[in-house]
Amino acid sequence: MRFKCTFGCSSYGEKGSCPPQVPSVEECRAFFAEYREAVVFRLVKKVNQPEDRISWSREVNKELVKVEREVFKSGYYKAFMMTMDECRCCATCTGERATCVNKEDSRPGPESLAVDVFNTVRSIGYPIEVLHSYDQEMNRYAILMVE
Repeated sequence: MRFKCTFGCSSYGEKGSCPPQVPSVEECRAFFAEYREAVVFRLVKKVNQPEDRISWSREVNKELVKVEREVFKSGYYKAFMMTMDECRCCATCTGERATCVNKEDSRPGPESLAVDVFNTVRSIGYPIEVLHSYDQEMNRYAILMVE
């Protein structure tokens, strides 16, 4: 999945929560090995224009990070949210984690941490398909790691 980020995403190298600014695949494997539980959030949306996805993602991801904080405060100190899209906290990104102005809220999407979202959600019975146009309904997924 990291290759899809590297060779198929226009945000590669431009976001502090996207490759190459994220841990290596080996570090991601070690991270996931620390968890036994995860919550998968299915978010469904149909947008009228491609740009609408960006503002929708920004708002939903803000709420997802709030969920992570609530789970953390309830005693799950290792709670970690992978948002449904690349980080969209800011309209423009510094491109580096070190200079990020929203470090507290910035989270990577699962794909940037080498998660095969299609295989993962299909294995638990959720629908996901490659969309052919923006007028199709999206099934987007965020994953909260809980331990």
